Parts: sequence; C-alpha cells; structure tokens
Amino acid sequence: MERESFTGTAVVPKIMTTPLLIPARGPLLTKRFTNLLVGLVLFGVGIGMMLQSEMGVSPWDVLHEGLANRFGLTVGIWSIIISGAVLLVWIPLREAYGVGTILNAVVIGVVMDLSVLTIPTPESVIGRAAMALGGIVLIGYASGLYIGARLGAGPRDGLMTGISRLGPSIRLTRTVIEVGALVIGWLLGGTLGIGTVAFAVLIGPIVQFFLPRFHIDLPCTSSPAR
Repeated sequence: MERESFTGTAVVPKIMTTPLLIPARGPLLTKRFTNLLVGLVLFGVGIGMMLQSEMGVSPWDVLHEGLANRFGLTVGIWSIIISGAVLLVWIPLREAYGVGTILNAVVIGVVMDLSVLTIPTPESVIGRAAMALGGIVLIGYASGLYIGARLGAGPRDGLMTGISRLGPSIRLTRTVIEVGALVIGWLLGGTLGIGTVAFAVLIGPIVQFFLPRFHIDLPCTSSPAR
C-alpha cells in the first residue's frame, strides 16, 4: 500500500545526484520533515483503523496480514520486513533512496501495530464501516502530506516506478504488483472485504484531492528537485 504512493497518476522527477541516495537538503526542511513525519504517523493510524474494522484492508496490507496469520509476528512487523525486501530490489532498478523512503518503511509499520493495540473494533456493522471509511480518508490525507514533502518515494511506489522504466506502463505495473500482493495475501489468510474494494475505488481520488494542497514547491537549483 503502498505507501507513497497511492496516486497512480504521476511520477515525481528524480534528483540526479548519487545513484542511490537523495540528499535531505534544500529550503523548508523543517516544514517538509514535519509533514513527512505527521503523514507517516497518520498513514499508520489509518491502516490500523482499517485492520480493526475487520472489513478488509488495502492490497499490500492483505499480504502483510496473511503473512502474520500464517507465520506469526504482527502485521506491522511484516510491513517493515516486506518494505526492506522491496528496498533491496530498488538496487538493481537504480531507484534513489531518500530519508522519507527509510522512515516510510519503519514508521508506518510501528504505528500500525500501536494503532491495532489501542483502537477497539466497533460492535455494530455501521460502526465498522465508518471506521473503515475513516481509515481510507485518513490514509489519503496522510499520503498527500508525506508525498508532498518530497523527501523520497515510499518502497512500494519506487518498485512501481523502477519497473515501469524497464518498459511496462505505470498503470500496468501498479495493477500487476497490487493484484499479486492481494492474491498472495488472500491465499495466506489475509482479510479481503468491502473495505478492500472501497480502498481501491476511493484512494486515488482522495490522494488527488489532498496532494496539491500539501505539495511543497521547491525553487529550481543546479540539481533538479525531486
């Protein structure tokens, strides 16, 4: 899920510095780091809300939940493990890491687990549906915050853009990756439900709404901004 990811519409241009590292520098760093961290924390809370709604989660989180059900550990820890594995694939794809990339891989998983421990599952179906919808909206809002900070792509987004540079379109690449994660997760016992469908339908428009509102414009320098 993901995690930058989520718009499925545009690719942010990459800074041309060292092959595998985007330096965290430039103007408005305090604001950018604040938006990044707040966005990642809220993203993890949103996933926790969807998990606790028991109405289905995003495709990548179906995979994380399935792995947790089959092999133990928590959903958040599996999110971190899968993020780390995906980041290893970035190396041959020549994707550039940013500080936001590393924080994305860790912070979301930790906050996700804390949210699951502290957020109760509503007793009524209406309450669970409202929690799932609230989680989707919060994830979209959070995505706008941390993507707009421009401090590095999330692991799963970088995988998508890296593969797409080899030839396949971004739309095809994203579809194949997310459907693959969804199917494998479902076969492992992850929760596939109406929340999963709602996430697939709603997350793109929600991120598209919030991203321009949090996108931080950086002045042109000798190195193009990411």
